Amino acid sequence: MTEIALTVQQTARPPGFPTPRHFRFAESPVPEPAPGTALLENLYWSVDPYHREMMDGDFALNAPLEGRTLGRVVASRTPALPEGEIVFHRQGWRTHSVVSPEEVRRLPHHPGVPLSAYLSVLGGTGLTAYIALTRIARLREGDDVFVSGAAGGVGTATGRFARLLGAGRLIGSAGSEEKVKYLTDQVGYDTAFDYHAAPVPELLTAAAPDGIDVFVDNVGGDHLGAAIGALRERGRVVRVGTISQYNTPDAPPVVFDHADVVEKRLRIEGFLVSDYRDAQEELYDFAVPHLRSGALAPDETVVDGFELIVEAFLLMLRGGNTGKILIRKV
Repeated sequence: MTEIALTVQQTARPPGFPTPRHFRFAESPVPEPAPGTALLENLYWSVDPYHREMMDGDFALNAPLEGRTLGRVVASRTPALPEGEIVFHRQGWRTHSVVSPEEVRRLPHHPGVPLSAYLSVLGGTGLTAYIALTRIARLREGDDVFVSGAAGGVGTATGRFARLLGAGRLIGSAGSEEKVKYLTDQVGYDTAFDYHAAPVPELLTAAAPDGIDVFVDNVGGDHLGAAIGALRERGRVVRVGTISQYNTPDAPPVVFDHADVVEKRLRIEGFLVSDYRDAQEELYDFAVPHLRSGALAPDETVVDGFELIVEAFLLMLRGGNTGKILIRKV
């Protein structure tokens, strides 16, 4: 354990895409745990698209940022957190954290499951995909599913889970031909397209000429408009995120035929995964056996070194990752 703790702080509100100058690394002595708390040395950090939204006002300036993290207890003053235990918590973007038992979730011991999976396919990313399909879309066997931003963390997990849940055709959009190939060769999508290649409505029509039943939307914008046009009767739209607008607040509004929503009896519903934390054990019950059998694989881009956390975050915002992006302590 080092003698110096590092934290990342936000220094200014970005008007568009963040840059390294909107962050700084602050040094301090490694903190001492107070009675009833424990000191963690953090091992894995998650950077997520929602962090960009929080930079506009939810994150306090010149204070440590929050984020999903796995840490090992290295000094404890509570029997509830024994030394050596690895826990999930949200005091990320720092090398060391002091937590109370109420602020963490002790990880289950699933033999054969990699630790990183608890931040990817078994973490908030996987839970988002699972809730989107099972609780919001109420996926039925044989449903044809379109996923925007399909090569990201939620998109890859959605594709893999949908296949395991008995979906029909899986269609994905991504930002490069390399990612398109990854979706069809590795993740299990039947077809995918690079949304830069042509207008999204044209690409979706070519990929799903007979329409779709479910749209899991991580992007918004023209993807949402195109999907509403492609949905069949009683189709469902699950709104997960709006990546296309995170760094372009002046983006034009979504254009679609509003009559479609009524005439096709569509359902459009958004959700926050934080409202479904009670489903964590259900996700484990579903996903862990598939991980152990090899039927499910985590899709991860792992960056080594806490000092690269800002670079990893900016890389993710520009689509430089495939699957969930994680930072690993070295």
